[in-house]
Amino acid sequence: QHSIAATCEVHGRGYWTAEQVRVVMNPAPADTGIVLVRSDLPDRPSCPAHVRYRTDARLRTNVACGEAEFEMIEHLMAALYAMEIDNCIVEINSLELPGLDGSSRPYIEALSTAGLVIQAAERTRLVLDQLITLREGESWITAAPVPTGTSYFGYQLMFDQPGNIRNQSFGFSCSPIRFSRDVADARTFVTEAQAEALRARGVAKHVSYEDLLVFGDNGPIDNQLRYRNECARHTTLDLVGDLALSGVELVGKFVSHRGGHRLNGRMAKALYELAVQCRSRQSDNVFSARRRTA
Repeated sequence: QHSIAATCEVHGRGYWTAEQVRVVMNPAPADTGIVLVRSDLPDRPSCPAHVRYRTDARLRTNVACGEAEFEMIEHLMAALYAMEIDNCIVEINSLELPGLDGSSRPYIEALSTAGLVIQAAERTRLVLDQLITLREGESWITAAPVPTGTSYFGYQLMFDQPGNIRNQSFGFSCSPIRFSRDVADARTFVTEAQAEALRARGVAKHVSYEDLLVFGDNGPIDNQLRYRNECARHTTLDLVGDLALSGVELVGKFVSHRGGHRLNGRMAKALYELAVQCRSRQSDNVFSARRRTA
């Protein structure tokens, strides 16, 4: 297992709440897991960043345990998982994590500065050796064996009708270097119509076209793509962060086709349940999944 060597932090403003937010990431003992703490509330209530505490929300991933509620945690979770950080206590002085530039890059930079320590405990791994498929209408997500032993995450972004965002795909073998180089910079995106609909509801009025990718008829408005397939890279980033809520190191090939946070959450739950079943049958920290889910 790993934790960070020193405390580090990021600052920013929430997309939904518009509040200024401070996120402080602290070292934690082995077997702690990722624990989120509301530093702004009396008694500092906490919630494990785990699928058992996941709550459904549109366009983001949330967790809650009593008064300890946290919104839009997927970018933080993707960074922690990709950097192979198992144990960390994260203090947040708001309901919502900051939007930053819409990517995981600020978290990666902070964690890289803090450094990594090896801990005297084994990581819990779930090794897939059977195909798992979950569907919702035209969307699906699969988890399958991977022969290399290195997990692969991918996303296929497709639309029924041509629009402002072209169909695209992306996939990568997950490692700290690959995530930092090819995925961490990819930003949240919406269409101009979606952005205007949010503002009409009184949400995200403070968010400018420079804070995330807003697609108009001719591409990003007042912004430029960092990659031709930046949207698919970002949805892959979200997939990593959402599946990290399974609470184990995943060894498999995970591909989503037109899926979102809800479908990702269902897969994280299925993977967690597999790990629990396998743990009851095996004594070590490496589990092999043998159940097919439809």
